[in-house]
Amino acid sequence: MIVTIDGPAGSGKSTAARKLAARLQIPYLDTGAMYRAIAYEVLRRGADLGDEATVVAVAKGARLDIDCGPTHTRIKVDGNDVSEAIRSMEVSSATSRVAKLPAIRQLLVEKQRKIGDDLKSLVSEGRDQGSVVFPRADVKFVLEASLSRRAQRRFEEMTGDGEAVTLECVKENLSARDAVDARQWEPLLGDRAAIILDTSGLTIHEVVDRLFEHVRKAKMLLTGR
Repeated sequence: MIVTIDGPAGSGKSTAARKLAARLQIPYLDTGAMYRAIAYEVLRRGADLGDEATVVAVAKGARLDIDCGPTHTRIKVDGNDVSEAIRSMEVSSATSRVAKLPAIRQLLVEKQRKIGDDLKSLVSEGRDQGSVVFPRADVKFVLEASLSRRAQRRFEEMTGDGEAVTLECVKENLSARDAVDARQWEPLLGDRAAIILDTSGLTIHEVVDRLFEHVRKAKMLLTGR
């Protein structure tokens, strides 16, 4: 079974996807980490983020190893584990610029589909999982939340990891990322193509309970029991 969770940054989809995968006992794929890993490598090499050809060359030359477990997605670049290093504000800002490049998106979409083919079952989260990467996913979700709520969540997450950031800075970063993302999950919002859940006033436990219940019902329809 393939379950996709899309939505804007800070909507809670990463945590929800990880906890849902653990509950379902299937792998979890954080596709945003793949874009972050490319951005991190561009920064590490001191390459010009504004030079598309250089960024694409870095992405094609970097070896990404993705370890998808029911509770984690660990990512290595050329054998180096960058799972924590890619979570900084600097990398977040660079990721927006990297992710908007069509050649990068094509490269990583192909990698994501290959992971899906290999694993068969997974919970995959990102911006375009249900609309582009896995259009035939068994269950598709779109998580939404207000900008202020998303900023607060991301701020608490980053300061909890020891990063010195301000709430206003985080809010500006999310707003900029929203503009670049261009709502890639938009196709999922009409004709009941996905189950839409506003997480603004929900705890993570409530979110996961609701997602799990939808998946449980979908599995019953697929298996007849």
